[in-house]
Amino acid sequence: MTIRAVVKGVGHYLPERVVQNAEFEKTIDTSDEWIRSRSGIERRHFAAEGQTTSDLAARAAGAALANAGLTVDDIDAIVVATSTADLTFPSAATMVQARLGMTRGFAYDVQAVCAGFVYALANANALIVSGQVRRALVIGAETFSRLMDWTDRGTCVLFGDGAGALVLEAHDGSGTPADRGILSVDLNSDGRHRDILYVDGGVSTGTTGHLRMQGKEVFRHAVEKLAETAHTALEKIGLSGEDVDWIVPHQANIRIIEATAKRMQVPMDRVVVTVQDHGNTSAASIPLALSVGVTRGQIKPGDLVVTEAIGGGLAWGSVVLRW
Repeated sequence: MTIRAVVKGVGHYLPERVVQNAEFEKTIDTSDEWIRSRSGIERRHFAAEGQTTSDLAARAAGAALANAGLTVDDIDAIVVATSTADLTFPSAATMVQARLGMTRGFAYDVQAVCAGFVYALANANALIVSGQVRRALVIGAETFSRLMDWTDRGTCVLFGDGAGALVLEAHDGSGTPADRGILSVDLNSDGRHRDILYVDGGVSTGTTGHLRMQGKEVFRHAVEKLAETAHTALEKIGLSGEDVDWIVPHQANIRIIEATAKRMQVPMDRVVVTVQDHGNTSAASIPLALSVGVTRGQIKPGDLVVTEAIGGGLAWGSVVLRW
């Protein structure tokens, strides 16, 4: 008998403020057409003044719990993927724990930038498979608008704020790819590429800093590494791109999404795309897209789903699961 971490519920939350591309035309040398043609992004959401990452995360968690028909008393652990925690410490996860009224179990953050949710899923899966917990809330939440250099047109137009969450629950499986739940994981990192995507602030500088990115280099690594990690995760369970019902990729750039799908030989009508509405929400993008995909009626029980992401570090990876 094999223990599987099965998705029991999904939810998301987006801040009320919607920022259209045209808003940037007032302050920097850019245009709606320029942004759309290079990224596929049309709009994004920005958190309100005083609205924090843990605020967004708690709202997404509440939506996922409601979707699962569970309460916080049913949860044993909370894992939050974020690079924009409210404070250096304590973790955003413990703040979510408090907001939800959870007084048992444990909570912690995972930081792998845009790959964070994949890493968090891997962590939560390990907790469930090992028998340490029965149910876990896995959340991706970001307020990347706090890290933008509003004079850098190459980055500030790309990012947005939001949160998405899944509830995972332990179920018995047969040990085959027909099982529901997480079937395989592939994680990678290579610190030699730190300088192509990073924030120039932190404890060492005494400042929050701003996001810095070498776009062409990130694009090159993303297309190569995302397809490779997805293939590796599928091969671990004896499957290929032909078996995939849905790719739910990190929503960074439509050209990266299209190039990765092409390499995997999966048509775009089997890819969940939300980048046009949310921009790049870093660790929040995959759970946001999963929740939207379910809401749209795209992702259905029994579907084979591949999630893959790459972020600063570089860190990248993928998770294969059956919904």
